[in-house]
Amino acid sequence: MTTPAVAEQAPRLPWHRQFAPRCAAGAARLLVRLPPARLHRVLRLLSKGSRPAGHAEVARARRAVVSVSTRCAGLGCLQRSVATVLLCRTHGRWADWCTGFRTEPFGAHAWVEVDGRPVDEPGELSAFRTVLAVRRSASDKSPSPREGSR
Repeated sequence: MTTPAVAEQAPRLPWHRQFAPRCAAGAARLLVRLPPARLHRVLRLLSKGSRPAGHAEVARARRAVVSVSTRCAGLGCLQRSVATVLLCRTHGRWADWCTGFRTEPFGAHAWVEVDGRPVDEPGELSAFRTVLAVRRSASDKSPSPREGSR
């Protein structure tokens, strides 16, 4: 990534509330090492049977992950976004996980959305073209004979 960034700040969680975010950040660290197609499949599988997450819930999960992981607080947008959706999933919820790129200037990024709006992302993401996304769709509400592709 060529864009300079400053680590995000989040209030430190009390020790008894750090376990789940630390587990999510650790699991995300392992998952982001997978090839993109496999990571997409794993996240799509994890999203099955979930309920939609609200903006406030996703913002809390994102802040929790940022507060326990320096990598997630800095340039680790992929790990941060995966950890955020994993933490939401521990509560039975799912937020839309997205990755994409822009060309002018070139940059890649990963983020989490609720109702098509990025959650607590600094800067403007309208220039980014979404390449991979795991969205909770209407097909998650009832079993479907074929899986929707987005």
